[in-house]
Amino acid sequence: MSAEPFREDLHGGFPVLQPVSPPPGFAAFVTSMRRLQDLAVAAAPDDATWIEAAARAAGLVELLEPYDAPEGVGPAGRVPELPGTGSLLMPPYVIEQIDAEGVAVSVRFTRFHVGGNMAVHGGVLPLLFDSIFGMVIHGAGRPISRTAFLHVDYRSVTPIDTTLSARGWIREVDGRKAFVNAELRQPDGTLCAEANGLMVRLLPGQP
Repeated sequence: MSAEPFREDLHGGFPVLQPVSPPPGFAAFVTSMRRLQDLAVAAAPDDATWIEAAARAAGLVELLEPYDAPEGVGPAGRVPELPGTGSLLMPPYVIEQIDAEGVAVSVRFTRFHVGGNMAVHGGVLPLLFDSIFGMVIHGAGRPISRTAFLHVDYRSVTPIDTTLSARGWIREVDGRKAFVNAELRQPDGTLCAEANGLMVRLLPGQP
């Protein structure tokens, strides 16, 4: 499948966001924040420690709040070399391939993503697949598209602390519509989940 040429007029109402290199300290900040997310759901300290942690978190908010910026100005979500492109919202996937043929990523879920019994929460996987679908559209050179639907079949428990592989590809194109597929597998090939969806190219100015 050959990539389509980029057309600004078919980019909808989205700003054209450019990838950036991480500012000094940003990668370390994101790494620490991801570990902090794990501890926020896993730690069970004494009351005094919770009080101190709350004070330190408030201090960090106070430090960063003056720099709150509009969408697309900060580096989060725009650093392809960092897990989850530097966005704490995204599962910490690492992009292995992104081109007209499809997308391949590796991802390692942690304690933060647990839903119960030390397995990844089922609601996390649609977020991963939706992110992959967006990358598939980008890799194919198609303009910005919105997810019209996303269906997930859960085939086996998705473990944490295991490096998993996921891939996505376009199955069929029909004008503005791109029908996409994705799957997530364990190192031994066990299928954790698979997804299919519809991505619809935005009209000019469409949000």
